[in-house]
Formats: sequence, structure tokens, C-alpha cells
Amino acid sequence: MYTYIWNKYLPVIRILLKKSATGDQLLSLNREDFERAGTGRKAGYKFVIAYTDGKVSNVISGSDLASHLASAMLEDAATKAVLMTGQFEVILNTKFQLTIKNTTPQPVATPVEEVVASVEAE
Repeated sequence: MYTYIWNKYLPVIRILLKKSATGDQLLSLNREDFERAGTGRKAGYKFVIAYTDGKVSNVISGSDLASHLASAMLEDAATKAVLMTGQFEVILNTKFQLTIKNTTPQPVATPVEEVVASVEAE
């Protein structure tokens, strides 16, 4: 029901996934696309999809809107390749804003002084 709409947005979503490494990304969607397509008004137009290593890692079965987006993203080879590089959250709020977050844990940087001290100790 919503797959053709998500496929329309997929190229932009893929770009924003890549850019999310530098910060959260926001995409404003066209509310009318979704209202014309289905019964989401009753179910609500908000969800969170969590991806870990290219797989959905939370329960989204209660939302057709989320399920169709997750399927569209995973069926697109280029988008799935990006999703396999870490952890992401795709969040839709009631204002039809899609937020894309890269939630991959970042390695803790070791202070330079500690590295220099350990090298000198050897």
C-alpha cells in the first residue's frame, strides 16, 4: 500500500543515511501522499525503525507504514549496503518529518599522552 511512496523517497533516504555519519538528518515528507494511500490516520503516522548490521532490530509489525519502509530499504541493494555498515534509527513523527540517525557506537579515542607514554615505556 505504501511501498510505491517509499520507493519515491528511497534515493534521498539513501543519501541521508550516508550523511548521518556526521549528524542527524531530517527529511520532510508530503503528508498528502500518505493520506491518499491508506488508513494510517487511524493507526497514527509515527514510528521508529532500528537497524543493526542491515537488519531491523525492533518490532514494527504494528505499523504498515514502517513495515513497508523497512522492506523497501532492505530490498534496495545500495541502501542495504549502507545499513550493513552500522546501526541506524529511522523515525517518523506526526509532522511527517523523517529523521535518520546513525547510532553506531563510536570508538573511544585514547588521549595522545597515554599513547606516547606507552610507546616510550616499551
